[in-house]
Amino acid sequence: MAQTNEIASFLRHNDKLSPLLPTVKRNISLQKECKAALPAIFDCCEVLNLNEDQLVMSTPNASIAAKLKQQLPKLQAHLQQAGWQINAIKIKVQVKRAIAKPEPVKQAVLTRSALSAFEELKNNLDASPQNAGLQAALARLLSRNQC
Repeated sequence: MAQTNEIASFLRHNDKLSPLLPTVKRNISLQKECKAALPAIFDCCEVLNLNEDQLVMSTPNASIAAKLKQQLPKLQAHLQQAGWQINAIKIKVQVKRAIAKPEPVKQAVLTRSALSAFEELKNNLDASPQNAGLQAALARLLSRNQC
């Protein structure tokens, strides 16, 4: 809600964008009405435009568009009861690029006994070329886990 007020304030104070404010408010009101009519489906749908008596909405994929299409008579009746003059509803599928959230890096915590066991292993390894990589890895492990 605070973000909506910030957007409205920005539009009001910008001479070139202020004519958009009534359209933005209308679309926000329509979005709320649609969500009230179909709360389960409308979480991922958006109102794009209302031209004369045709409502244009977007969905992220075809399966949601198909489900929404089945509910259009109910949605249209709800909107008409709420006072909106809507005689047609058009659905557009607009696939949004999914931004993968980076997975959190798992930080393993080693106990003191585990650290002392790794240190003992490092100290007891023979100084040979075959053990050099393991000794270096153990040294890095121990240096990262010092308290």
